[in-house]
Amino acid sequence: MTKTPGAHLMKQSSRLLVVLLSVLANFWPISWAAADQPNVLFIAADDLRNDLGCLGNEEVRSPHLDALAASGRLFTRAYCQQALCNPSRASLLTGRRPDTLKIWDLPTHFRDTMPQVATLPQHFKNQGYFTQNIGKIFHNWRQTLHGDPASWSVHAVLHFATHSSDKPQVEGQLPPNLAHDPKCECRDTPDDAYFDGRIATLAIQALRQRKAAGKPFFLAVGFWKPHSPFNAPKKYWDLYDRAKLSPPPNPRWPRNAPRIAWHNSREILSGPPPRALAPEAVMEIRHGYLAAISYLDAQVGRVLAELDALALRDNTIIVFWSDHGYHLGEHALWAKTSNFERDAQVPLIIAAPRMKKAGVKTNALAELLDIYPTLVELCGLSTPNGLQGASLVPVLESPNASVKQAAYTQHPRPAYFKGAPEAMGRSVRTDRYRYTEWRDFETGALLASELYDHRADPMETINIAAAPTSAEAIAACKRLYLQGYGAREPSAK
Repeated sequence: MTKTPGAHLMKQSSRLLVVLLSVLANFWPISWAAADQPNVLFIAADDLRNDLGCLGNEEVRSPHLDALAASGRLFTRAYCQQALCNPSRASLLTGRRPDTLKIWDLPTHFRDTMPQVATLPQHFKNQGYFTQNIGKIFHNWRQTLHGDPASWSVHAVLHFATHSSDKPQVEGQLPPNLAHDPKCECRDTPDDAYFDGRIATLAIQALRQRKAAGKPFFLAVGFWKPHSPFNAPKKYWDLYDRAKLSPPPNPRWPRNAPRIAWHNSREILSGPPPRALAPEAVMEIRHGYLAAISYLDAQVGRVLAELDALALRDNTIIVFWSDHGYHLGEHALWAKTSNFERDAQVPLIIAAPRMKKAGVKTNALAELLDIYPTLVELCGLSTPNGLQGASLVPVLESPNASVKQAAYTQHPRPAYFKGAPEAMGRSVRTDRYRYTEWRDFETGALLASELYDHRADPMETINIAAAPTSAEAIAACKRLYLQGYGAREPSAK
C-alpha cells in the first residue's frame, strides 16, 4: 500500500515530538516529569539549630535525617525570618514576612492581621489535596484550640499544648528522673511516653490511611523537640558521653556588640530568681539537647520507614525544616530571640522524586519563606498572589544555582514585648556578612549597628561595624538591606 504524504508527515512529526519531549524532560521542573500528582510530607522540628551530622556536627547522632539529606538537597545556609515560634511559623505558612503580617510576638494570630490569607496547606487543600496536621505546625497554644481549621481537611491533633505539659505517660510506676537541672529529664521510658513518640505513631497511621484512600495528600507532621524541657527517654541520653561533649565554643559576648542585641535568656535562666548556670549544668543542658535531637531523629526515621514500606516515597516530596535556631551558651545566650547566626540559621532538607544530583549539598542562601513557592511549583499548582519568597526549584535542579543574594531575619526588643516593641533589629545575611540595624520602633532612628565577617569570623565574635575598613562592606550590605526591608530612616517603621 502506498504511503500518503500526510501519513509520512505525521510520522515525522511524532518522531520530532518524542525527541523534543526527551530533551525538555532534562529542563522541566522535577514534578512535571512525574506521572501522578505528588504527595507532600511536611516535617517540622522545634528549636533545632544546625546540629546534625549531615551539617558537620560530628558529636550528634542523627542517622535518619542524615540519610534523608543524602537522598535530597540539604541547604547548608537556610534562615528563618524571626527566631521565635509564632512569627517564624506564621511567615513560612503564609509566605509573608513578619513586617507584612505585623507579627513579631507569640500571642498574635495571623488571622487577626490577614484574615483572608491562604496558608500553604490551605492552598493545597483548595487545589484538591487532602491536608492533615499531626503535632506542632502552627503556634502551639496561644492561638485557637483547633489551630487553623481552614488549612486542614480534618481536625489537627497533638498540636495544642504547652511544652511544659509534655509529661511522660507510662503504665505502672514512673521511672526515676536521673537528670539534675530543672530543664532536664532523663527517664527510662518508651518513645511514646512523650508527645513526639505519639506524633510519629499517629503519622504512621495517617500514612496508611492516605495510601488506602489513593488521593494526593499534604501531611504535616510537627515534632516538639528539641525544644526545652530536654526530656528525651534515657536511651537517647545514653548515646552520648557527656565528658566527651564540647562546651560552648564562643561563650563570651561579642566584642563591640551593642547591648540591645542581648536578651535575658529567660527560657532557660528564668527564676524566680533568675539563675546562673554552673559548668555542670551547662554540660547537662547541652547533653540533653543532643539527646532530644536523637529522639526527634528516631521519630522522623519511623515515619520515613513507613513511607518506604507503603511504597509512597517515589511520589512524595519530603520537606524537613526547623522554625529557628538556638543558643546553648554561645555569646553568653541561651535559647532563641536574637539575630545572631546561631538563632537565624536552620536545617532545611527537600527531597523530591527523580531529583537530579540527590545527596549533593548546596550553599545557596535560602529562607523558610521560600518553602511555600517551592512546593507550589514542584506540585504544579497555581501560585497565589502576595508570596514574598522565591522558589528553590532551580537549586533542587542544580546545587550550584542561586535564587537570592541575601536572607533576612529580624527580632524586636524587648524580645517578649507587650503592646508594641521599643526597637526592632533587622538583619541581612549575605554570602559573606551579617549586617544588622537596630532602630527605634516608633521613630525609625538608628540606635546601633552590627557587622560580622563570616569569612574571617564565622562564630560572630567581633562586631566590626565601626571599623574604618568596613565601609565598603556596609554599603553593599545596606543596599541589600534596603531591598529586603525598604526605607528605615527616621519616622519610618
